[in-house]
Amino acid sequence: MAITAADVKKLREMTGAGMMDCKKALTETDGDFDGAVEFLRKKGLATAEKKAGRIAAEGIVATVLSDDNKTATIIEVNSETDFVAKNEVFQTYVNGLATQINNNDYADMAAFMAAKSDIDSASTVEEYHKAMVAKIGENLTIRRFEKITGDVVVSYIHMGGKIGVLVEAQADQTGDAITEAMKNVAMQIAAMNPQYVSRDEISADTLAKEKEIVVDSSLADPASLPKPILNAVITEAIESGKWNDEDKAAYEEQKNNKFWYNFISDEGMQVLRDIASDHKAEYLENKIFSGLVEGRFAKHLKEICLVDQTYVKAEDKENVKQYVEKVAKETGSNFAIKSFIRFETGEGLEKKNEDFAAEVAAQMGQ
Repeated sequence: MAITAADVKKLREMTGAGMMDCKKALTETDGDFDGAVEFLRKKGLATAEKKAGRIAAEGIVATVLSDDNKTATIIEVNSETDFVAKNEVFQTYVNGLATQINNNDYADMAAFMAAKSDIDSASTVEEYHKAMVAKIGENLTIRRFEKITGDVVVSYIHMGGKIGVLVEAQADQTGDAITEAMKNVAMQIAAMNPQYVSRDEISADTLAKEKEIVVDSSLADPASLPKPILNAVITEAIESGKWNDEDKAAYEEQKNNKFWYNFISDEGMQVLRDIASDHKAEYLENKIFSGLVEGRFAKHLKEICLVDQTYVKAEDKENVKQYVEKVAKETGSNFAIKSFIRFETGEGLEKKNEDFAAEVAAQMGQ
């Protein structure tokens, strides 16, 4: 598969990795973006674990909650400009779509678009949407929606519709204290972007893959390797002749400097990564290295699992699980977080580069 400059640019925006690294990752994975992100993570080259990519498209996320607080819908509708996203007509339209979804059951987007519009009964949702596109004068996209039902559900909108969150909880009794706690958890989700409620949701295959990524990314960061292993890797780089004379001299001069790696060439650092990777099986038997990996893996799980995250509003560094358990005890309720949905406007979409001066000049024939 031919790798285009646009592909490389997109992957770079998704991961923060260098252009050449992105090109190599796409080439190695035959243009598969998920595979390329994993490739870069294993090499320690992705600066952010963002499957979706840079937030670039405009629009809003809206939520609607039923009167009994048991059912809620979240929807994302994209526009071309932020100006339209802030328009009251557009926002009212999006809320109308969310309300219709919340009041009905649709198997998927196709079923929803084919349904009669609650806003205009003479049209389908798709027909009315086309009319709104014509009225507003911009391309609008109903991108996605989800609906959840439970004992109690809350919604939270952050940054004027840039981020929306739904949280579903188990609770044998409800009240202001439970609702407030769920709102706090929703704010946590909006800010910290966990991927799972708890580790119990993560499949064995996913855990194994995540562990492998931690191992490979650790080997790809020579400067952080345990000293005995690092010394062995450097010795092999020197004695095998894989390091050139400049890197050897730089290391000899700077080896007592804790930032010695800043004086080694990019090629020289890659040699260390390759050597460490070649000894992967051996190093996994090393107690120091395996301990380092376990520590990093535990930290990673803490970041992606909601209940393990440090509760952002806590003064005593309690985690979300401890906070929820405290609220359950105080209210005498069988209270626990069951699921959540988080939408961020424009995830995975790329906004076009607009040069308004050039556009005006073109329209004027200049």
